[in-house]
Amino acid sequence: MEVIKLRDEYIKLGQALKAAGLVETGVDAKYAIEDGLVKVNGEVATQRGKKLHAGDVVSYDGETIKIEA
Repeated sequence: MEVIKLRDEYIKLGQALKAAGLVETGVDAKYAIEDGLVKVNGEVATQRGKKLHAGDVVSYDGETIKIEA
């Protein structure tokens, strides 16, 4: 499980995927999210700009990211 430490109040979903190295570009993140391949807290997320806060868990392509403060 990858852990991302927040520098601000939140991080956007697309940025989190890039920061964790699960996608190479913002465009890759956009398509993965639009195609319904990304889940946030167990639910499919379709907004690339969705704000993630401490405690949120993202899953994509068999990988998991946990957001921490």
